Amino acid sequence: MRNIWTIARKELNSYFRSPIAYSVLAVFAVIFGYFFYTILSMFLVQTLTRAQVAQMYGQNMPPVNVNDMVIRPLLLNMSVICLFLVPMITMRLFAEEKKTGTIELLMTSPITDVQLVLGKFWAALMLYASMLGMTLLYVLVLFRYGYPDWKPLVAGYLGQLLLGCCFLSIGLLFSTFTRNQLIAGSLTFFVLLLLWILDWSSDYSGNWWVQIAHYVSLTPHIENFSKGVIDLKDTVYYLSVIALGLFFSVRSVESVRWRA
Repeated sequence: MRNIWTIARKELNSYFRSPIAYSVLAVFAVIFGYFFYTILSMFLVQTLTRAQVAQMYGQNMPPVNVNDMVIRPLLLNMSVICLFLVPMITMRLFAEEKKTGTIELLMTSPITDVQLVLGKFWAALMLYASMLGMTLLYVLVLFRYGYPDWKPLVAGYLGQLLLGCCFLSIGLLFSTFTRNQLIAGSLTFFVLLLLWILDWSSDYSGNWWVQIAHYVSLTPHIENFSKGVIDLKDTVYYLSVIALGLFFSVRSVESVRWRA
């Protein structure tokens, strides 16, 4: 465990000694803030319109659900933002080590391949968790002036954490394949985008392979979490993708050690 933390701390220092961490956090904060302002403004307009209509007809105002009208679309938009930003986090993890030649030092150090992969994954996960933590400031505004249900919110954030881990494990795997960060980031984004839109074909066909594509796609599983539903099927899917990504990353690093 000490070796894993040592690797993670080294990677975190590398993130914050370069513009990567600050750029990712800043871009995420600006885009998420824009979505929050836009969605909240639409919610307030719709609420005011409902109140005026109810007053016009002498009726009670119908209840509004902050979770469905604000938090759920906000979490889905957060997933899309992370789809673009996570490749920036993972593209350098192994590609930079290969480019600078420090991968040889890591291969000869007294750490195992599993510890190396988990350490780098843990560092990327902490940076991703920092992004999620920033969004809690916006959520506190909703609790200050509204009455959202905290249980679906917890389920939604759990889904975002699992989805982010899937993104990171896939990005980590592609970073082990090349020494070029741009190639690693591009491949990661391409695969993540493919997994994201894979479910679209299920709207037009009912073949067996479409059902497989529906399950493999990332989109249906995150939608259940955003609704506040923690389904065992979705949880197993995310954990399986994370485990496979880390497993193949370890095997890829082992191949580098073998070739060295």
